[in-house]
Amino acid sequence: MKNLHNALLLKQLYQLKQLGYRYTSITPYKEEKIDLSLPDTLESLKKQALSCHLCDLSKSRQKVVFGEGNPHADILIIGEGPGATEDSTGKPFVGRSGELLSKMLENVLGLTREDVYIANIVKCRPPNNRVPTPTEAHTCQPYLRRQIELIKPKLIMTLGATAYHYLTGDDSGITKVRGSIHSYETITLIPTYHPSYLLRNPSAKKEVFEDLLMVKELMKKF
Repeated sequence: MKNLHNALLLKQLYQLKQLGYRYTSITPYKEEKIDLSLPDTLESLKKQALSCHLCDLSKSRQKVVFGEGNPHADILIIGEGPGATEDSTGKPFVGRSGELLSKMLENVLGLTREDVYIANIVKCRPPNNRVPTPTEAHTCQPYLRRQIELIKPKLIMTLGATAYHYLTGDDSGITKVRGSIHSYETITLIPTYHPSYLLRNPSAKKEVFEDLLMVKELMKKF
């Protein structure tokens, strides 16, 4: 934007010079202020995200996976990024990981997907399901932050190390921090394993069960 400003200013100064001006107090160009604020409703924010092309993930995606669930949910669940099934449907956690997540919510918390809100750190699928790069995560972060501001959850549950890291800035491994109480600004945050990890390591389900029981007890206090 600054380079465009300078180019237009230089062009108009040359035009004034050709008209015979040596010095001028005329303001030949005034840059308009750009509104960088994000929408104040989830639907408007989703509409903006669906047309986003701010990072390279937009070049390979099929669909933007914005997030879904109760717009006034007490619990916000945040994962890493969409997988292949999510990329084709535009819905978060609908593959095998999603089925497992739904069962955990129902069996331990007594909640359905419609009772919570589910989102990801990035809204487009990274190629081959790789971990999002810092550039991709930080580029997408304003959308997630705005979602949190609009939903106003009482508790955030992060799934996996990537989600925990980008919400807290802590690089600690998920095995070290899972099941402990943290915070995102003023919101209670509980990190736990990603469902895809549980599919590969079924023995870890016991630890996630314990984490969900902690979430259940915390929610009684809100």
